[in-house]
Amino acid sequence: MKPDKVEQILAMMKEFGVAELELEDGDHRLAVRMQGATVVAAPQPVAAVQQAAAPAAAPPAPAAPPAGEVVKSPMVGTFYRSPKPGAAPFAKVGDSVAVGATLCIIEAMKLMNEIESDVAGTIAEVLVEDGQPVQFGQPLFRVS
Repeated sequence: MKPDKVEQILAMMKEFGVAELELEDGDHRLAVRMQGATVVAAPQPVAAVQQAAAPAAAPPAPAAPPAGEVVKSPMVGTFYRSPKPGAAPFAKVGDSVAVGATLCIIEAMKLMNEIESDVAGTIAEVLVEDGQPVQFGQPLFRVS
């Protein structure tokens, strides 16, 4: 993997706040993990990137979590509500969904990954806008 490609990956991780990433490209494998304020990359030597520490702020008072189950993103990518532009969304607020029903697509590295519901119920809230980047573990839908 070329050094400029690794630099692009590191820049994207910093931009989107990704803490850990593993890639395989043919015979090359790259594992990158954010540890505190340092980025560590293997197997190629890459200069450590320092992030400025944000000033500590007092944590806000915990709010009561909304009712229902949350469907989270299993990967980093771009969130799409429908199979193609202009098509009806897979799931919208008020729709009943079963376990295994397709809720959305997340595009990651030019691959379209259908995200299926792991709970049954009614879509109470869509938490991400169409076409927006999402992170691993980011809430996508609230199902009641």
